Amino acid sequence: MGMRFSLLAALSLVMLVSACGTRLNPFNWFGGAEASPPADTQQLPSKADPRLLALQITELKVEPMPGGAIVRATAVMESQGWWQAELVALEDEPVDGAMVYEFRVFPPQRQTRVSTPQSRQVTAAVFLSDIRLSTIRSITVQGQTNGLTSRR
Repeated sequence: MGMRFSLLAALSLVMLVSACGTRLNPFNWFGGAEASPPADTQQLPSKADPRLLALQITELKVEPMPGGAIVRATAVMESQGWWQAELVALEDEPVDGAMVYEFRVFPPQRQTRVSTPQSRQVTAAVFLSDIRLSTIRSITVQGQTNGLTSRR
């Protein structure tokens, strides 16, 4: 019984280590976000999307999950009350391995307080499937004053 268990444990370990060179390796996933200059994107609402760009992107994470990954970005706004945040892709498909999103959000419907930066945070996320991720090497989220990029 002990010999079988040892053999099974050794084989499991070998299979796990051999998978480290594939997409299952967490070190192959996107790393921490780095600053990128703001893109030359529309500061004002467009006919296609009447929302404004978020003021400043403060966090970008690409979190692996079964079947793909969740791209989650946080922005700090000028005041409280901003709503219906969404990461809007500039292109339907990645361009040269780069997927770029704008962080779009509606302003408050009435005047609101400024208060603390934490109270002005807004978060938006989008799911990317494994198939879609296979063609993406970098993900950028743009705001009015900055952008953040996460690369493989």
